[in-house]
Amino acid sequence: MRKSDFEVAVLGGGSAGYAAARTAASAGLKTVVIEGGQEVGGLCILRGCMPSKALLYAAEVRHLVQQGAIWGLKPGRIGFDFNRVMARKARMIEDFASYRRTQLERGKFKFIRANARFVDGHTLELTPFSFRSRGRESALSFSAMGQRRLTSATTLTAKHFVIATGSVTSPPPLLVLDQVGYITSDHALSLQKLPKSLIVLGGGAIACELAQFFARFDVKVMQIQRSPHVLKEFDDDTGTVIETVFRREGIKLFTGTRLLDARRNGKNKVIIFEQNGKRLRAEADEILLALGRSPNTAALGLENAGVATDQGRIISDARMQTSAPHIFAAGDCTGPHEIVHIAIQQAEIVTHNLLFPRKPRRMDYRLLTNVVFTDPQVATVGLTEKEATARQIPFLAATYPFNDHGKSLIMEALDGFVKLLANPKTGEILGGCCVGPVGGELIHEINVAMAKRMTVHEFAATPHYHPTLAEIWTYPAEELAEQIPVR
Repeated sequence: MRKSDFEVAVLGGGSAGYAAARTAASAGLKTVVIEGGQEVGGLCILRGCMPSKALLYAAEVRHLVQQGAIWGLKPGRIGFDFNRVMARKARMIEDFASYRRTQLERGKFKFIRANARFVDGHTLELTPFSFRSRGRESALSFSAMGQRRLTSATTLTAKHFVIATGSVTSPPPLLVLDQVGYITSDHALSLQKLPKSLIVLGGGAIACELAQFFARFDVKVMQIQRSPHVLKEFDDDTGTVIETVFRREGIKLFTGTRLLDARRNGKNKVIIFEQNGKRLRAEADEILLALGRSPNTAALGLENAGVATDQGRIISDARMQTSAPHIFAAGDCTGPHEIVHIAIQQAEIVTHNLLFPRKPRRMDYRLLTNVVFTDPQVATVGLTEKEATARQIPFLAATYPFNDHGKSLIMEALDGFVKLLANPKTGEILGGCCVGPVGGELIHEINVAMAKRMTVHEFAATPHYHPTLAEIWTYPAEELAEQIPVR
């Protein structure tokens, strides 16, 4: 085989792809990043973490002001200008995306905008495409480090590959929805006009976050979830809290359902579904399909490179190595968790293993953290009760509610609880869950404790300032410490 054009070719310029390329190039490997998306920046910046949280925070601020009478305030009617809400989000996202574009264009690696497909295990076919840039059609070009413009199909060879092509919204469960019409989370984050009513299909993190967002901006929301509880990956007590809050805020929530059909009724859209053996009907201006995301791998020709997949997901081991030993994967295209910091960790594992193949590192998900930015927020680290039970890992669990905690009572943040799981013999903390105010921030106290493999005895003895939200963790820790003998 002729000498490769590059030592490392990275497919995808999102969080995982950039992390892999930056690390590889900084170590002196001749590296190229190939981005085939119409926009540069990755899911987190463009259509995920950052835009959604910007909108969710706007909704939370409005909700808090509307509740001002609790604290003796007289805010009156709190209106809003949705165009300005979206404009602020757009400005922020353009700042983030612009920074990422600069990183890619001025990195120590070559940056190519093109579609890529494997011809064989070491060769990519690159095809040009037109893309919109600031409202104009622009010809595809190499970055400033490139020597020519890509105007026709060409090939590129590399010794190693890192696939980090992310994910796309999953297809609808009912084929008829393509005729009826729907929006996805990608569309929802860039709407210029609110629908008067909305049917949300799904009960995962994206579905729940957007359902509450729209409801808090006066949209009549109906949410339909197939499982018995929303947020089915978490413990049932977590889903129960969110369901209670959603119904209190006016969301019409249906769980334990089965979708049957979809149709139009004039300008409205209709979903027919079954719940407890009863046929039901939901009608609204719009349908939001929020049933998850799928790996963005269909057009890569992975079969030509000998890369095994499972329903589109690239199969990789703990070293992030695929079935083709010289090809690695990171991020949403391989999973098993669609989380940005995990994708970056995976990419860093990849580049370490490229540089030091005789001293490989492996991904360790012991400190896996999840956050759902509903209100109250949901956050976990380590094991849940559901996962520990499924894996037959012995544990003791203790919880404490926010409605009996000083700081949360002051804040009128009364929904939810914290929970700790501990090894019944040693007392080592195995997991934590927070369903409550700023849960995504509070969970990091347990991250640190677990990173140092602290026991509940050590954690309970750690001073916590009063009155703070964080001190609520000491109560379940103390309860478990009393049950587990000190060794």
